Amino acid sequence: MSEMNVQGFAATQGMDAVEDNARLPIGTVIDVAGSGSLIALDLKRIEQCMADADPSVSLSGQVGSQIKIRVGNSWLLASVRTQRQENGLDNAIVARVDFLGEGEEERLTGRIFAFRRGVTRYPIPGSLVYPATSGDLRQIYAGDGRASISIGTVFPSRDIRAGLYIDAFLGKHFALLGSTGTGKSTSAALILHRICETTPQGHVVMIDPHGEYAQAFRGIGQLLDVSNLQMPYWLMNFEEHCEVFLTSSGADRQIDADILGRVLLAARQRNRLAAEIGKITVDSPIPYLLSDLATILSNEMGKLDKGTNSIPYMRIRSKLDEIKADPRYQFMFSGMLVGDTMAEFIAKVFRLPANGKPISIIDVSGVPSDITSTVVAVLSRLVFDHAIWARDEQTRPVLLVCEEAHRYVPNEKNADGSSVGRILSRIAKEGRKYGVSLGLITQRPSDLAEGVLSQCGTIVAMRLNNDRDQAFVRAAMPEGARGFLDSIPALKNRECIICGEGVSIPVRVTFDELDAGLRPASDDPSFAQLWNQVGGEEEAVERTVQRWRAQSR
Repeated sequence: MSEMNVQGFAATQGMDAVEDNARLPIGTVIDVAGSGSLIALDLKRIEQCMADADPSVSLSGQVGSQIKIRVGNSWLLASVRTQRQENGLDNAIVARVDFLGEGEEERLTGRIFAFRRGVTRYPIPGSLVYPATSGDLRQIYAGDGRASISIGTVFPSRDIRAGLYIDAFLGKHFALLGSTGTGKSTSAALILHRICETTPQGHVVMIDPHGEYAQAFRGIGQLLDVSNLQMPYWLMNFEEHCEVFLTSSGADRQIDADILGRVLLAARQRNRLAAEIGKITVDSPIPYLLSDLATILSNEMGKLDKGTNSIPYMRIRSKLDEIKADPRYQFMFSGMLVGDTMAEFIAKVFRLPANGKPISIIDVSGVPSDITSTVVAVLSRLVFDHAIWARDEQTRPVLLVCEEAHRYVPNEKNADGSSVGRILSRIAKEGRKYGVSLGLITQRPSDLAEGVLSQCGTIVAMRLNNDRDQAFVRAAMPEGARGFLDSIPALKNRECIICGEGVSIPVRVTFDELDAGLRPASDDPSFAQLWNQVGGEEEAVERTVQRWRAQSR
């Protein structure tokens, strides 16, 4: 530290402790860079602030707290990232801070107002550093008049409300990340409840792989599972048909795909809609009969000039017969679903109109595991394709929320080539242009595709226990939020770091408590309690076996 800076810092010491702590400097700037600076903090002043009744002032200078720097007639707000003891300066510590934004100074109170993100005027070495008060933070987090939802309180205060700007939060996608047991599912339910309360005519589609969220949204949502989803099989495009009907690999798979493409197009062309539309493709969502597909397949197999032996045809026919006979696939491949119900299905799933139920929970826990990804791919693609072809209509934005997102958009190491990863990646990159918002919820962000997480404008990070996950999220966060990220391993349950477009500045938030009736069914079983109970085990096993055999709840 230079002699001039030491003298400037020393000038802040020895001030009258009787004065208002918030009006007295706690240190000076000693070094300035583009995104942050080094400051020297007076230990005596920090100790005085610790006794202040204002929680924000009492934590001033500590890692994760906010400080403000006077620059002319305005304030520069910064977050403390690191601290260290400086040799040769016994009464001081040196801290690195990240710049968050700037605002004007209220003449009467000296507080920050008209806050905006970014920095236009930088401080110079020797500029004075002051504690940010609860009044400052209340002004900053109060927002700028944009529509917002309130989700909790700003750490460490008890009364400063934390909010999310609805349009920025949804319009540029979001990700909710957190290890198992941190309250991730309940926090997701809280955010969605607040959105639904604010926008009762909204259009939210949530993919629920574990059947957790039906309990949370029973009163305000449309609950869909294998018993009432009734998703027509002919809505699948050619790629999705291949995932379901083809079992071969390598060179055989290409042969099978060529055969399936020909017979599928021929089956679609038998529908009168094909004649009305004119030219159709193998991807056109035109209804067809499974019996027609089987008949055309048999006819093709019987031709002498088919160019191959009968084995590929028999493989496809065998899989088709298996699906038709398996009751687990009836929610999608029932003969009752051949009618042209595309408009009704889209209206039901996307909540068009909402009719007081702005969210549809699609429970895919009962879907056979071998086609779960395909079902999610179809639903996701319908959201995107509908948005593309509805551009001539009044825009009806749709929010698609994917729980356990790492299962559907894995990184290159875990990629299995399924269509669901490609369509969700496309939504992440292009969905904003068409009014499609993507919400990703996962406990393993390092297993997500990097390009997808980088497209999320707002990141809500709860406690992450894995070093690899922490590093992955840190790389995706903006520079100004790095100081907050260092506290991710130390977050309590129901606490998170939010940064990005949905908030004014990066913020540490304690989520509100959610009523028991609005929480998802994601509580961990109590071993200590349940292993001390007796009675009813035989009946429970009998009921479980019945559901198991019937493959139905």
